[in-house]
Amino acid sequence: MRYLFLFIAHFLLVSVSYGQEDFLAKQYFNDGDYEKAVVFFEKLVKKNPRRTDYAEGLVACYQQLERYQDAENFLLKKIEETYAFPTFFIELGYNYTLKEEPEKALAYYDRAIQKIDENPNFGYSIGYRFQKYALLDQAVQAYTRAMALKPDLNYDFQLARIYGEQGNIEKMFRSYLNIIVEGKTSQSNVLRNIDEFISEEPTNENNEILKKVLLKNAQQNPDVLWNELLSWLFVQQKQYRSAFGQEKAIYKRTDEASLLRIEDLGQIALEDRANETATSIFEFIVENSTDLVVRLNAHLHLIDIELEESNGKELEKIEEKYLELLAEYGNQAQTQQLQIAYANFLTFKKNTPSPAIALLKESLQLPLGRMVEAYLKMTLGDILVYDQKFNQALIYFTQVQKRLKNDVLGQDARFKVAQTSFYKGDFDWALTQLKVLRGSTSQLIANDAMQLSLLISDNSLEDSTQTALKKYARADLLGYQNKTEEAIASLEDILQNHKGEQIEDEALLKQGELLVEQKRYQDAEFNYKKIVEFYSDGILADDAHYALGELYRNILNEPEKAKYHYEKIIYNYQDSYYFPKARKHFRRLRGDAIN
Repeated sequence: MRYLFLFIAHFLLVSVSYGQEDFLAKQYFNDGDYEKAVVFFEKLVKKNPRRTDYAEGLVACYQQLERYQDAENFLLKKIEETYAFPTFFIELGYNYTLKEEPEKALAYYDRAIQKIDENPNFGYSIGYRFQKYALLDQAVQAYTRAMALKPDLNYDFQLARIYGEQGNIEKMFRSYLNIIVEGKTSQSNVLRNIDEFISEEPTNENNEILKKVLLKNAQQNPDVLWNELLSWLFVQQKQYRSAFGQEKAIYKRTDEASLLRIEDLGQIALEDRANETATSIFEFIVENSTDLVVRLNAHLHLIDIELEESNGKELEKIEEKYLELLAEYGNQAQTQQLQIAYANFLTFKKNTPSPAIALLKESLQLPLGRMVEAYLKMTLGDILVYDQKFNQALIYFTQVQKRLKNDVLGQDARFKVAQTSFYKGDFDWALTQLKVLRGSTSQLIANDAMQLSLLISDNSLEDSTQTALKKYARADLLGYQNKTEEAIASLEDILQNHKGEQIEDEALLKQGELLVEQKRYQDAEFNYKKIVEFYSDGILADDAHYALGELYRNILNEPEKAKYHYEKIIYNYQDSYYFPKARKHFRRLRGDAIN
């Protein structure tokens, strides 16, 4: 028993010692202390002659210390071993490159590639090692030779990346498309890689190359895959009408004839304000869909487009369309999106909340699913806030908040509780709700909660009577009620009578947003510029920079000025909610390809 104990103790001591050597070798190497690292790697190689990672670590140390002869001597012995891995030929060749002996280097690179003839499975490790040293021509040879010898191997992904690095764009695209054809990985994964090489501009050289390759493939092998990929390319180029043409071709050639892809395209076009194409898409869905809900959604999208373009005119004509849909679909559990849309129209467009409230209360009597009921109650709460029936609104918001506690909709309901309490002047209760929401899983809700929380707390400390805060709450409510002129006037009262107070930047920003709605762009620009000039250290500086960027990019057509403000966010406000969007817009304006 005593001898067994001594054996175990010795074994544990050796294991700990070995583990320490392994740790120290890698730690010293990572720290750049190659003199110390080489001592431990030499010990590890001696104890573990078959461990390639230790051998490669030792060679790397020699090379970092410019002990090229030691590396050469070690590798020459290594390649003579029967179990030597073929990547050692590449390591030896690279060592000759460092010694400025290119002919010897090429000879050993060739010997590494020849090893693939003995075992094609070596193709990946050899090709990858060549890529590591940016020996791209040799990497291509390794991968292609392995694939030729063993056809079930596929290194198109690796080859595509290399062709891209070499600037051989057409070859790169063909390799990526081959991966999609063979189904070796998901289409979305491949398209993410292709996306790095194209831009929004259809005339971009790479875009034209990809289009040519796709069209040629479509001619040689008619398959809906090529229509799908052409549609994807047209969407990246914001050529939604051309994408729609491809989607219609897919729809006609697909047995199941699903309209889901066309629905998604319509949504993209709508979000990008390509209303003319979006209208054509949704009209096509109305004409071709046999699904009640799909057709209804298309109808509602068409009304939304009409509302956006009507600028408040022709409301009676639009209401007739709602009434026709209500007559056709009725008040059913599965079509409550119609009741919600019509109720919002009556309230926010026609300023008649009473019939909207009655309609939604009637819908709530139906047997509904949990989520549908929640959406109805949220809409009803919004309309009750519009009608200044705050306590009733709070009841509905609170019900949703409690029932969907861990859902984003439940968090949104809690924010609406806080916002409604803010409108009615109950600032303490609003703060209580907002403190919980600052850790929301939704970044947008968390950001809104933080801003409203700081607005209340900052202005309560400065003014115990909360006079300016009450005025701001009223102006915010007027804006919510689409009483834009009154809201702007109310904010102007704050700006004139509460100069220099904490609330001034909040009033400037809110008024700027309302001025944009009224298309008073120069006035809005003045407000935003005042914030970035006088409140550059305030919590709204990033909001103002982003608002200016959007104003210059989307409306005033001054891209250089837009770039300036997006860049300010990128360098000065990295923790801003707007940071990802600002970076994307900045890169796009600079002409970068956006992933």
